[in-house]
Amino acid sequence: MTSGISLPAIRRSFRGVVLALAVPVLGAGACGAGEGVVRPPREYAAAVEALEQVIEREMRQKELPALSIALVDDQRIVWSRGFGLARPADGVAATSETVYRVGSVSKLFTDIAVMQLVERGELDLDAPVTAYLPEFRPENPSGKPVTLRQLMAHRSGLVREPPIGHYFDDSGPSLAATVESLNRTTLVYAPEARTKYSNAAIATVGYLLERVTGEPFVDYLERAVLRPAGLERSSFAPRPDLAADLATAYMWGYDRGPFEAPTFALGMSPAGSMYSTVTDLGRFLSVLFAGGRGPGGAVLSAASLEAMWTPQFAGPEAKTGFGLGFMIGEFDGRRRIGHGGAIYGFATELAALPDEKLGVVVVTTLDGANRVVERIADAALRLMLAARAGAPLPAIDSTMPLPEGRARELEGKYARGGRGVELVERGGRLFLTPLDGGVRMELRAAGDALVVDDRLAYGLRVVPIADGLIVGHDTLPRVDAGKPAPAPERWRGLIGEYGWDHNVLYILEREGKLHALIEWFFLYPLEEESAEVFRFPDRGLYDGERLVFTRGPDGRATAVSLEGVVFPRRTVGPEERATFRIRPVRPVEELRGIAMAASPPRETGEFRAPELVEVATLDPTIRLDVRYATTDNFMGAVFYEAPRVFLQRPAAEAVVRAHRKLAERGFGLLLHDGYRPWYVTKMFWDATPESQKIFVADPSRGSRHNRGAAVDLTLYDLRTGRPVEMVGGYDEFSDRSFPDYPGGTSLQRWHREILRDAMEAEGFRVYDYEWWHFDYGDWAKYPIQNIPFERIAPAS
Repeated sequence: MTSGISLPAIRRSFRGVVLALAVPVLGAGACGAGEGVVRPPREYAAAVEALEQVIEREMRQKELPALSIALVDDQRIVWSRGFGLARPADGVAATSETVYRVGSVSKLFTDIAVMQLVERGELDLDAPVTAYLPEFRPENPSGKPVTLRQLMAHRSGLVREPPIGHYFDDSGPSLAATVESLNRTTLVYAPEARTKYSNAAIATVGYLLERVTGEPFVDYLERAVLRPAGLERSSFAPRPDLAADLATAYMWGYDRGPFEAPTFALGMSPAGSMYSTVTDLGRFLSVLFAGGRGPGGAVLSAASLEAMWTPQFAGPEAKTGFGLGFMIGEFDGRRRIGHGGAIYGFATELAALPDEKLGVVVVTTLDGANRVVERIADAALRLMLAARAGAPLPAIDSTMPLPEGRARELEGKYARGGRGVELVERGGRLFLTPLDGGVRMELRAAGDALVVDDRLAYGLRVVPIADGLIVGHDTLPRVDAGKPAPAPERWRGLIGEYGWDHNVLYILEREGKLHALIEWFFLYPLEEESAEVFRFPDRGLYDGERLVFTRGPDGRATAVSLEGVVFPRRTVGPEERATFRIRPVRPVEELRGIAMAASPPRETGEFRAPELVEVATLDPTIRLDVRYATTDNFMGAVFYEAPRVFLQRPAAEAVVRAHRKLAERGFGLLLHDGYRPWYVTKMFWDATPESQKIFVADPSRGSRHNRGAAVDLTLYDLRTGRPVEMVGGYDEFSDRSFPDYPGGTSLQRWHREILRDAMEAEGFRVYDYEWWHFDYGDWAKYPIQNIPFERIAPAS
């Protein structure tokens, strides 16, 4: 059994998300007219109506479970409300009073607390941190002291995550232990040398506050910043009153649907552990627009705020970059300040135009959806600017699904001079992944071009041309990717999964290099420094940091350390390609007797007359490896009288066509299973532990195998006659069985893709959780059958 995420939990959470999405995101079904709604004044009514349409579209297209938003005009929240379900399992609607975890928006409040002490002369931004924290001693080869200004502007050179209390650490360590662990690290860059975003840096800032004030960080922030700003429903701790209204958030991965996000507190609380509502964060924007004055008096001076909104370690003309806490940018020629937040299923955008005194807060409950909330925030600002000016409302860009067949036409690899992209079709949709790493992005139609538009990214323009693409400013010809070379043997012991159920680190081979896929979405090529040491590129989340593997006596890694953050190796499926086995919950022969005495579910409606054909009789070069006719299967028992594979005639003929097409590429089909009597399906279900039932069919609904319209198969090499190597084994109950599982080697994934392309071209569709299982398009037109093999009449 995989030690990965509970697969039934994925199914349960996914059902909850579907329930949320079934509720209209506009109108009383999504949010009533009572608590948690601020109606817009007349001057903003049309802008709000247009924005609601944008939100409705984005929630539907990106499948966002819940979203809350607040618009601020100087000292007024001019509109706020929630959409969707904050807690799908309970049917609780999202409102503007729903509590969310707002991630790195927390950093603004930590840094404001520092600036209060700077105003009072109790802290000096440019003094060495050791003046306040003598025990702060990470290895610093440069000798240049680390200062508060550097920490707050992400120019200290510190690692992104502390070895203890990091983003992955669910053990709940103290802030003191979190910061102390940094003494076991080395600065990645010399202080001020370059921008390097660091959660560890702001954890250090928070601990420094705790030490200087003599008060626990959480208590001090509430007393000194949150309460004076009028933020009554905000805290750096999950107070009971806030936890009662906390939204349920969801994680996901490229190969899996939504599952419920963890809720553990971070050891680096000052960097990302704040709980709040969009109403409270809207009030915070009003404090900024009032020059730092809140309902409880002055929070910070206007001069200090201006200092925080000034790009640090930049020339006097600089208009963008990191200020002190705040991110500074330009928006249609105007100054834009704010911060995004991402923490385990929550995505937040807080944005303001301080010179216009307009702002917006948007939060949603789906991991990685920061680009979506950012786009909604930008749309809100544009609409508010137009409404205030009495100008026509701007049109907000949108995209459309690709025309049928277009994704399949464009699928392939495009490259020139070391730069390029890979396009992959999935169910009529088209996804782009840069060859040098990054995130996988969906391409959608926008006029004659394609535009990246999904949860993770937006805006990259792609124009198809004759046998090529224009991607941004690059013209890339289509190239023949060819068969990948096997991964170097020295990497085989490193490839695998590391970390925790809630956050898996994948080490994989791609494009001839070892890669890390970290925090579910972010793919980076690694530079090999030695047999056990690899470095991230000088960009992205872990800019310049090193991965150090620990190998066991057999050469297989047992753990990998990312600058002191230790990711233990995960057990995923059997090693050495052994047959996967479960421990049946009851003896097999007992289950057999129960299943043989039971009856399939009764069905109504009209079905085609079954015509089961033995597939190998249609083409003798199709090979068989029918494990269920032997004991070499996941239950270790015999289920079939003979090693035979039957399918309904149209499906069988489609398999033969795929087999013959594959011969042109040097492969044939090796069949494991086809038609399966219903009683066998019942035995599988009754034998399988609850946590693994995602890999077996529910007999109360019947299986597509029972209808003779599903086939389990793999490829064999025509030259050697041997089965090819896939990422995971047949009937393996693990994440490696998912058809889009991102791990393994290029060659393994290429084999998997060759099989999928061949089968889907002939009218099959791969099953969501098994790369080897394909359902024929007409499966629902055939009845469930329970006929043993020996009673199947020979086909004419």
